[in-house]
Amino acid sequence: MTSAASPSTMKLLIATRNQGKIREMRDLFAGLPFDLAFPPDRFLERLPDEPDLERGTSFAENAVAKARYFAKRAGVPTLAEDSGLEVDALEGAPGVFSARWAQMHGAGAGDAANNAFLLERLAAVPDEGRTARYRCVVAYLETPLAKPQLVEATCEGRILREPRGTAGFGYDPLFFSTELGTTFGEAPLPAKHRVSHRGRAVRALVEVLVRRPK
Repeated sequence: MTSAASPSTMKLLIATRNQGKIREMRDLFAGLPFDLAFPPDRFLERLPDEPDLERGTSFAENAVAKARYFAKRAGVPTLAEDSGLEVDALEGAPGVFSARWAQMHGAGAGDAANNAFLLERLAAVPDEGRTARYRCVVAYLETPLAKPQLVEATCEGRILREPRGTAGFGYDPLFFSTELGTTFGEAPLPAKHRVSHRGRAVRALVEVLVRRPK
């Protein structure tokens, strides 16, 4: 249950059911003047059309589609994000298909399958050629028909030859952050937030929202 919002607190629905993202979003918004809710908090059950929201060809298209869909269902301002891994040696793959990449190639589903498939695809690539980045686009809609506010952010790194660390989710155990000098799977959450694609994008959007005229 979420607490009642104070007059100076803004209601905000975060349009994700991903438990890893929910954890990170709660942490990123901690102490800020937002009354957060996620789809289950507003009794928004998963409907059959939800998987189609991530069938776009860009992170921005997917983020806006999710924000508009949930803003319409919930009737409150909504934030959605879409993010993924871009590997230079794979011409930017898996990109927007990051979450279901292995499944699309018949190699299983879920984080473990995606990581194993990534290592297989990069097996012959030397260390210096394993550069990659995480990219995130955050979309905010005041109402379902409003023009979306978009923020994009990236973080640079490279893909290791074996996973390190059990924190985070997705490709985090394989993604070695250039700035942190460790994988996102090893990094404490505050350190990850400081440099991550999602942390940077959310902070930039929050700055825009809190400075808007009341």
